[in-house]
Amino acid sequence: MRAWELQGDWGIEHLRLVDKPEPVAGSGQVVARMTAASLNYRDLMTVQGKSPGAELPLIPFSDGAGEVVQVGEGVTRVAVGDRVCPMFFQSWIDGGPTAERRSRPLGGPLPGVLQEQMLLDAEGVSRFPKHLSLIEAATLPCAALTAWRALVVEGNVQPGDTVLLQGTGGVATFALMFTRLLGAHAIVISSSDDKLEQARALGAEGLINYRSTPEWDRAVMDFTDGVGVDHILELGGRESINRSLAAARVGGRIMIIGVLSGFSQEIAMRSIYGKNLHLIGLSVGSRRHFEDMCQAIAEHELRPVIDTTLPLESVPDGLRRMESGAHQGKICFDFGR
Repeated sequence: MRAWELQGDWGIEHLRLVDKPEPVAGSGQVVARMTAASLNYRDLMTVQGKSPGAELPLIPFSDGAGEVVQVGEGVTRVAVGDRVCPMFFQSWIDGGPTAERRSRPLGGPLPGVLQEQMLLDAEGVSRFPKHLSLIEAATLPCAALTAWRALVVEGNVQPGDTVLLQGTGGVATFALMFTRLLGAHAIVISSSDDKLEQARALGAEGLINYRSTPEWDRAVMDFTDGVGVDHILELGGRESINRSLAAARVGGRIMIIGVLSGFSQEIAMRSIYGKNLHLIGLSVGSRRHFEDMCQAIAEHELRPVIDTTLPLESVPDGLRRMESGAHQGKICFDFGR
């Protein structure tokens, strides 16, 4: 079977498309024929050698979808022929986050989804909504689930709330769809007017270009009549966190998810305690969260926004597209193309 593997050193140029032996399911395990994958910013960071815990050689990427082709002894959750997604955290089935539950993510340190046959714990896979294609389903385990957990599990977003979303990548675009599903109002910031117009088509009500309006936190306050927003999905990191603190309402929630502009920054502590803000760091979620999200996606027949779909052979091209920041929505890979 074919698989992409990082060999020798970190970097896109060290990815190799190699042949691997096909796995065999043991007790409590399944083998899935992987036919689709999608790209997350974490995957790019891992390939670049910026994710702690990953070691070489490594099959990268955490999000994919496929069909069960083998089941081992004792497996009853899924059957041969089921269409499934592997869960990002293979040990986080239910309950809150713990060190143990978060200790086995795919795509580093565990082998990732860029392989045509994947050996997995049966507890670490889940079916996805029937109306979705395998390509569409491959976008769900990280980007969609992170947005769902931020808004529904941690944020408890209610109808009429305001939600600020940074950018138009995978997490932000799913969050925009979920915000509208929950009856809340979305404000989107982006450096691209074209991307903002696409966000408007998805239901965003507030549109702010942070290139032409660098003090975008003030624009957010104007949009909310000086009150501030109820919820912020903080994806930017160093260059945006303090403006997020300024844009939040008293008692607001800031979900710290991404670090697109870097990790380190002096924090405006006065805003945190003065506004009684809730800062919540989160990454992805449990299998239970995934299944609850999939139920909502199925009920409302939601479909992900896909930027582009490339063949398996073009994984390096997809990574470079993410590096460029030109994408909106998810960059996907079709193993059969």
